[in-house]
Amino acid sequence: MGDEIEDVPDISAEWYREVTAFALHTPAWVRDAAAVATDAVPAVLFAFLVFGWWRARRGDDRRMALALLAPVAVATAYLASEGVKSVLRLRRPCWDLTDVVTVAPCPPYGDWSLPSNHATFAAAAAVALVALWRGAAVAAPAFALLEAFSRVFVGVHYPHDVAVGLLFGALIAPLVLLALRNPATALVAAMRRRPALAAVLTTVRPPAPPRGR
Repeated sequence: MGDEIEDVPDISAEWYREVTAFALHTPAWVRDAAAVATDAVPAVLFAFLVFGWWRARRGDDRRMALALLAPVAVATAYLASEGVKSVLRLRRPCWDLTDVVTVAPCPPYGDWSLPSNHATFAAAAAVALVALWRGAAVAAPAFALLEAFSRVFVGVHYPHDVAVGLLFGALIAPLVLLALRNPATALVAAMRRRPALAAVLTTVRPPAPPRGR
């Protein structure tokens, strides 16, 4: 028999119970690692985006444009997720299923559940990384999926919360990149010719302007 929570699919509540029960039967070090990783993975993905920008300094204008657009795409997806959260105002599982013991503390009332901002951020960052660096095609999505699972594992989200978050990030980020890629590439090409900006955009030093006689 399902928990019959309003606005929550029974199967999602059931999976939530199964995953959190599994979490409690894992070794303490696994639970501790999950509690840290669930907030650390977005920071790791952001660090990879910074590394992608650093590598893009050696690339062409389009690659640098993607590197600069990556945080814009991630921020847009995150803000969209937060906006939907504020409109839907759906409850966290740990507010209603009070008999479930969770690895992480339950977020305070007002920190809504659907979609998962962490999953949205992770998926958007993964898309941006793959667009910027094809070598991340396996690792970046794996980090995003790990982040999504960890939110259920530590008990702060239903499975459908993170599924919607992943979908948000995976759809919004590429739309932003595609919409802004061409104008951003043209802007980077112009900015790279300016000595004051070249250091953060390219490893090639632009020619100095001729001195007046």
